[in-house]
Amino acid sequence: QVQLVESGGGLMQAGGSLRLSCAASGRTFSSLHMGWFRQAPGKEREFVSAISWGYRVYYADSVKGRFTISRDNAKNTVYLQMNSLKPDDTAVYYCAADPSRVAAVRTTSVYDYWGQGTQVTVSS
Repeated sequence: QVQLVESGGGLMQAGGSLRLSCAASGRTFSSLHMGWFRQAPGKEREFVSAISWGYRVYYADSVKGRFTISRDNAKNTVYLQMNSLKPDDTAVYYCAADPSRVAAVRTTSVYDYWGQGTQVTVSS
């Protein structure tokens, strides 16, 4: 079992920055693939970013160059630094963990564990 708790969401004006954190417990964090997804009202949950156990990073085209994912294995935490925020980034952001380390990191179904989500709202 893996427990995930996100934090850091909030209200921000367009062009601003936020950093999301996801603290994990219950399993060796360093062995997990970790992902960030988001879901806007009335839309499907979509991939945002992922980082493998080996620190390989992946980004959706919509956030590439603006968002940065990182992990601190000593703190069992994964981060999502979000810069140059846009109103289209408004969504609930979810952290997810994949202990099987499947290569398809952009796919929601490969992740076994999910956090409760944190709201990010970007005003224009």
